[in-house]
Amino acid sequence: LRCVPPTLLFPFLLQKDPSKALVIAVTTRAIFNLEEEHQLYLEKGKEEYVRHQQANQDRPLPPGTAFAFIQAVQYVNKKILESNPAEEDLFDILLLSNNSPESGVRIINSAKHYGLEISKFCFVSDEDSTQYLKSHGVKLFLSADRTDVCNALRRGVSAALVFQQEVQAPSTPLRVAFDGDAVLFSDETDQVFREQGLEGAVQYERAMEAVPMGEGPMKAFAMHLGKIHKKFNREECPIRTYLVTARSGRDMGIRAIKTLREWGLAIDEAFFMDGAPKGPILAQIQPHIFFDDGLHNIQGAQDMGVPSAWVP
Repeated sequence: LRCVPPTLLFPFLLQKDPSKALVIAVTTRAIFNLEEEHQLYLEKGKEEYVRHQQANQDRPLPPGTAFAFIQAVQYVNKKILESNPAEEDLFDILLLSNNSPESGVRIINSAKHYGLEISKFCFVSDEDSTQYLKSHGVKLFLSADRTDVCNALRRGVSAALVFQQEVQAPSTPLRVAFDGDAVLFSDETDQVFREQGLEGAVQYERAMEAVPMGEGPMKAFAMHLGKIHKKFNREECPIRTYLVTARSGRDMGIRAIKTLREWGLAIDEAFFMDGAPKGPILAQIQPHIFFDDGLHNIQGAQDMGVPSAWVP
């Protein structure tokens, strides 16, 4: 593992305490569009890839799917520090790359070109780079590699798979949309649905209405996001959060709302879609990122140009 000290790259970058900050780790293919370079790597090997990156080290990489999300996170930090310059509950961005340091110069230059305030650049030669996530206090990991995402989830880190797509950069504030079951909540009701059908799931939810649902893989990240959200009053908050779930509000919405209340997690807007496509409402919300465990919902969001991340 080779980590580049951020003060060598951005002399005025505010140093953040990882024990207090909301640390987000992104891979290079999540934040930049490296599909052309990745294909070169697969077809012609590492040496040709390194030569290509070195030859183009001064040419910025185009933005990737998670790029606008990271920019919006920086905007939140700016608003927090305007309110309280001594605040330590900030977002902290770590870039994790399987590139060698020699081929990583282009990545660093690209981040500097766009003014991305990335805390650390970690160039990892190990096959499983997720082994370093917990040592950095990472609360959310975004990657374009499914194996990495599954490994991170097994290590207890909120993680999602980013699919490369062309997206319009939404304006601020930061907008994050979550699916419910198997994302914010556990998949217990999904399991009942698979075994007993919709009627069985509805009956189960009615019987369990007073019992909070278990934690889903994105709950920890959502709670940290909610902690920062609470620092602002509603009118001035630079963060908006959304629940967009296939649940029926009439039959299965009460337990979801009670669970969020029990957790102390305030969601700005909730949409109980009763199985209807999520794409149109997401197009209206225009989140910087949407988390869902259903690939059909991810595809529907992508069709609307919404940056999406799959929670497998």
